[in-house]
Amino acid sequence: MPRPRILVTRRWPDAVERRLCALFDTTLNADDHRLSADELRAALRAHDAVLPTVSDRLDAGVLAVEAPRARILANYGVGYSHIDVDAARERGLVVTNTPGVLTDCTADLALTLMLMVARRAGEGERELRAGRWTGWRPTHLVGTRLSGKTLGIIGMGRIGIAVARRAQHGFGMQVVFFNRSPVAAEALAGLQATQLEHIEDVLAQADFVSLHCPGGGANRHLIDAARLAAMKPHAFLINTARGDVVDEAALAAALQHGRLAGAGLDVFEAEPQVHPGLLALENVVLLPHLGSATRETREAMGMRVVDNLVAFFDGRRPPDQVS
Repeated sequence: MPRPRILVTRRWPDAVERRLCALFDTTLNADDHRLSADELRAALRAHDAVLPTVSDRLDAGVLAVEAPRARILANYGVGYSHIDVDAARERGLVVTNTPGVLTDCTADLALTLMLMVARRAGEGERELRAGRWTGWRPTHLVGTRLSGKTLGIIGMGRIGIAVARRAQHGFGMQVVFFNRSPVAAEALAGLQATQLEHIEDVLAQADFVSLHCPGGGANRHLIDAARLAAMKPHAFLINTARGDVVDEAALAAALQHGRLAGAGLDVFEAEPQVHPGLLALENVVLLPHLGSATRETREAMGMRVVDNLVAFFDGRRPPDQVS
């Protein structure tokens, strides 16, 4: 019996690619280029499974191919707002993701961004590398400490809870949060965290706001000009969720006019492009989507995709099926 044909849209860790090649008739993206819409359509016509990442836009137009061979989109990543799930369902495509395995790495990076922007680490490194540092002085690059401050979390899922634990147990931060549904007490075991009814309630109280909610749909520009105005002028916004959750133009304007102290961003609305207003500002830390970028996590994500594919082609429901 022929092995299922699969296409991997980007380069994955070597160990994962070797495993995929051992199990399936696998086509790899040798030069790791971002596939065009036409290439994605061709992949859907020619392969039993397509393995996309966040860099692949699988909207209704791409998915509306005639006589597709593909039966599953096994996504590499927990977020899948780049896939039109409704259109996929209409085409008979199963969609899976990789939850859980990137929780700790993304939480670590959220704290990294908080520390970098609060302590002005990016500014300091740029100054030093450019040869502009003239030596220690009492008023040089004075920042803000995390200890004892209030952290507001938007989206209290696995990653939000992991961030809260690090912030509270590591830095003694107070935690308030918004979540669309009540969070069970057992999920918050060992945490002193207060769920508030409205996002604006969190924004008004927090010195740091960290976003951990899905992108797309109703969450697009969840943090807009009005909600940025609801934050304290000395507060910092951290985004390791999805770029479209934040209105980047509104954020740039708030930072430029001193209505917000700073921001730390790992994700962007139109990746890999970044709003030019943000690039021009010193009080913003910008990272190139590094949330899950450790060897351990990237391999674990890939092996989770393998598990989903094996289950699907064995006639079982994939463990991480989302649609």
